[in-house]
Amino acid sequence: MKASAPAVPGILSAREVLATGQSIASMQQPSGAIGWPDGHTDAWNHTECAMALSVCGLTGPARRAFGWLRSSQRADGSWPKRTDPDGRVADPAADSNQVAYVAVGVWHELLVTGDAGFAASMWPTVRRAISFVLGLQTARGEIGWERAADGTPAGYALLAGCASIYQSLRCAAMLAEWAGQPQPDWELAAGRLGHVVASHPEAFADKSRFSMDWYYPVLAGAVRGPAAARRLAAGWPRFVAPGLGVRCVADEPWVTGAETCELVLALDAIGDRDRALALFGDIQRLRDSDGAYWTGWQFANRAHFPAERSSWTAAAMILAADALAGPVVTSPAAARLAWAGLRWAGASGGAGVFRAAGAGPGPLPPADPAVCGCALPAPS
Repeated sequence: MKASAPAVPGILSAREVLATGQSIASMQQPSGAIGWPDGHTDAWNHTECAMALSVCGLTGPARRAFGWLRSSQRADGSWPKRTDPDGRVADPAADSNQVAYVAVGVWHELLVTGDAGFAASMWPTVRRAISFVLGLQTARGEIGWERAADGTPAGYALLAGCASIYQSLRCAAMLAEWAGQPQPDWELAAGRLGHVVASHPEAFADKSRFSMDWYYPVLAGAVRGPAAARRLAAGWPRFVAPGLGVRCVADEPWVTGAETCELVLALDAIGDRDRALALFGDIQRLRDSDGAYWTGWQFANRAHFPAERSSWTAAAMILAADALAGPVVTSPAAARLAWAGLRWAGASGGAGVFRAAGAGPGPLPPADPAVCGCALPAPS
């Protein structure tokens, strides 16, 4: 595929977005891993970077990144939470959200490139990863945030992580359908998880000072429609610094590029294009001269914080640019077209992957109302 990139008129040109993709490729290790500024790699941020490379038409680096996922996956289907640049495992525990996200990456790559051979080669990797993740699902539906190195599951779940896993399960189920191996248990698990994310905040550890807990249920598709608009409106004064971007945590004068771009994607997913574009423009203050992005801006001290340029921030910028390069999509019927990789002028075939996360039937009723305390609706 020839290198190309989306553009957001008046904010970023295609040449500028491509430069950002090339900044990610420059950080790739010989193994194919794309790490943090300190060099360590986790599967979630690595996968997001692979998606961004693909959007820019940088297929070689993207495929090397997916190759790293195949070669470093453990026998139980997981990846270590932290792998050093030399390949040594620095933290052998497994984060359920990191493990699940490979499904979003593979589905997105299929939408962008249409490469059936690639998707078939990655299907076993996705299948093993999802099996690992579902081993951490509780009777109520939430999924524990990690499994320790000794096999002990975490005693609690995280809202943002479970919301992201909801999207991962939906992408995995679509990939399974494409592969001719439908997985009804995955769809049921996704529905149960989506129900808990949308309806049971008490199921999760309190991380409410973090902006991700605010917008991720909308971004990942578990909360859409009027409920999504209400949720974003309720948290807006607390988390959005006018003219600057989105705070990582509510009680610090610190906006970050990744969180801002994820909110941009959430706004785009519910058709709120004007605010999405405004936020995307605001956060360009983090752009460096070569197209890389600083992680955040401490606006009380007027300094970049931390003093680093991160691959995942650049990746979030590219995915947000790709979504904004397409048309406004407000109806579920139109959003569902993104599952087929419909290409809009200027955008990749994966531009609608976040819009489409909420375009299906949505969270199912609880599998067991007695477990989560919900009453099932009366039969019609």
